[in-house]
This record gives sequence, structure tokens and C-alpha cells, in this order.
Amino acid sequence: MTLTEERSAPTGAAISVARRAMISSQLRTSGVNEPWVLEAMAGIAREDFVPASMRDAAYIDRAIPLGEGRFLAAPLVHGRMLAEAEPAKTDKVLLVGDGEGYLAALLRPLAGSLDAVAPADAGNAGEGGYSLVIVDGAAEVLPEALGARLVDGGRIVTGLVERGVTRLAAGRKAAGAVSLLPLAEIGIPLLTEFAAPKRWSF
Repeated sequence: MTLTEERSAPTGAAISVARRAMISSQLRTSGVNEPWVLEAMAGIAREDFVPASMRDAAYIDRAIPLGEGRFLAAPLVHGRMLAEAEPAKTDKVLLVGDGEGYLAALLRPLAGSLDAVAPADAGNAGEGGYSLVIVDGAAEVLPEALGARLVDGGRIVTGLVERGVTRLAAGRKAAGAVSLLPLAEIGIPLLTEFAAPKRWSF
């Protein structure tokens, strides 16, 4: 065995242990017990979606900086989002986030189809007919264009920022309007593209 192999083997073993600990110590203890969610998250190598320097920390219980102001949310955030969204093979899903990122990798096998749009482009008009929209981050204000892309009865799962506190929220579109219900206070990376307009004060 070479010196390189000796050094890399413990890292791989440690990552495997960390992934199992994510399931048992982060997700299960926080109420994420849906077998299909746990199976999905156990089967995706989270370390493949972080910078090389952060691979050994890929399963920590907080967000990981990806560069350029982007973050990979903590495992519990994505576990709760999946559990609330309940994506199915009948769903046409729109992800607001990285189409090649970790959440996209979790969603793709569960959904009928998955499209992704960058947060910076989410306010633009685009294709509609989506039954599920998932926003990978927390927003102060969601673009109206996202609601327009949902079918009536369609679901949305997102993070919300209210008075500086981030919460997981879910809702549906009914009679042409989207209403959201905050569900749980949880640390979710902020999306600066969805910040509320600045107000002048004197």
C-alpha cells in the first residue's frame, strides 16, 4: 500500500461513519424519520458537492460555504424540505437553486421531472405547469413569477426570513394565489436575490 492510499483510506471510512451519524444523530433525532427521505440522503455522497477542503466536514450540522456567497444547507434543512415536499413520480418539479447541486441530486430520482433555475433568474417569466416548487434557501420576498409557474393546487416549500429569523415554510396555490405557512424555526442560508427592498429612514 502506498503512502497516499494509507492516508486516503481513513478519510473514506470517516466519511462513511459521518454519513451514518447524519442519519441517526441529526435527522432522526430531529423528527425526520420518513424511510424514503433517510434512504435518499444515505445514498447521495454529500462530500461530492462541497469544496475539496471541506470534504471531511461535509456532514456537519450547519451550512457549508461553497464560494461566491453560496452555501450548502445543513442536512436537517434538506431533510425537512424533502419530508414537507413529498416529491412523487407524478410531480413536475422546479428547483430554485443549483441544478447540479446536492438538493437536485436528492430530488431527481424522486420526481417525475426536475428543472432548475438560478435564484437570480427566478423572477423572470418562464415555463409553467409545475406541481411543486422548492426554493433552496431563505427568502424575505418570493418573486410573484414563481407562483405563476405553479399549477392550481401545486405545492411550494421554501425558507422564509421574518425579522431576521429563518423558518421552513410550505404552502399551496389556490384560486391563483400562493399562501405560505411557516412550519419551524431552522437555520437556512439566505438568498440575497430574494431580499426585501431597502426602505429609506430619516
